[in-house]
Amino acid sequence: MLTTTQAVNHSTETLREALASRQFTPLALETRTALPTCEAAFHLNRAQQTMRLWAMREDGPLRPLRINGRLAWPVSELRRVLGVA
Repeated sequence: MLTTTQAVNHSTETLREALASRQFTPLALETRTALPTCEAAFHLNRAQQTMRLWAMREDGPLRPLRINGRLAWPVSELRRVLGVA
């Protein structure tokens, strides 16, 4: 039987494995104009929830676009914040 701690660790490990297996395009090579929250969070090394809080509070280093109720993070702004040419 799993304890609560083991169950939480298992789900965290599962999430990490899923993210590790996913291939993200390097920001310098990205051709899309905006990225979904999960990819923007990866590039900024932040949690997705942090990105959502920035969007809600409008107090982060960049502002997302809202497209049909979803957040889209402009690649040009991500590059500016990270200093990527």
